[in-house]
Amino acid sequence: MAATTQAAEGLPRRMWSVAEIEAMAELGIFQEDDRFELIGGEIVPMSPKGNRHEIYKGSLLQFWLQHKTAKYSIIPETTFRLDEHSFIEPDFVFYDAAVKVPQLAPSNTWLAVEISDTSLSYDLGRKPRIYSNAGVKALWVIDVNSLVTHVFSHPGIDGYREVKTVERDQIIVPDFAPELAVKLGELELI
Repeated sequence: MAATTQAAEGLPRRMWSVAEIEAMAELGIFQEDDRFELIGGEIVPMSPKGNRHEIYKGSLLQFWLQHKTAKYSIIPETTFRLDEHSFIEPDFVFYDAAVKVPQLAPSNTWLAVEISDTSLSYDLGRKPRIYSNAGVKALWVIDVNSLVTHVFSHPGIDGYREVKTVERDQIIVPDFAPELAVKLGELELI
């Protein structure tokens, strides 16, 4: 990960837009393996993904693709544009199948899934507020170390109004797609 600094903490900083970051990427300013999100105009470095993260991400993708219906689409690791100054990179976004990727937005997203390995405090702290403020209907944060899933629903300005915890031996069911119900403790791993 590139070096970071907090030397300017509390001082005004330049607010970047999604369009500016995309233009810089096209010019080759960022390295191919740079991992960051743009939150409220600030570039936020992301932790590298661990092996356990990748195993569960691949296993869930395989499971969900085998069970999905045509009424929704699933896209893994997309640059999810929340507004003109924010994009994040969730592990999965589930959205209305009538929507094409360029029109993907919080308003037509049914569920975002974050698989958390080394970034659990961020994924359970600031991330739900970001998703909720954008209007994403539901968020799952899966802790791959304990296989506990934190289910956030009913977004509001101050965060999700409902939060529940699903243990590894319990079934998690997306509201929009009961056929995607999964029990993490019994998921066949790739």
